[in-house]
Amino acid sequence: MKQKKPLTPDDIMKYEIAEELGLMDKVKTNGWKSLTARESGKIGGMLASRKRRKNCENQPSERKSSIQRLS
Repeated sequence: MKQKKPLTPDDIMKYEIAEELGLMDKVKTNGWKSLTARESGKIGGMLASRKRRKNCENQPSERKSSIQRLS
């Protein structure tokens, strides 16, 4: 029997996005392989944009820090 690996933060976000798109029933019954390329791409695109946004929020931009240095 296959051992379940712990979910990573990316996995959790992927499940959340699938739920938002109404795809979790399909994933639960038939697995991730049952999704079409368009559905998988939509999830991947939303995942990438959220990760990018999260990274931008966590890192101060150079513009903000340069403005603070000038004042």
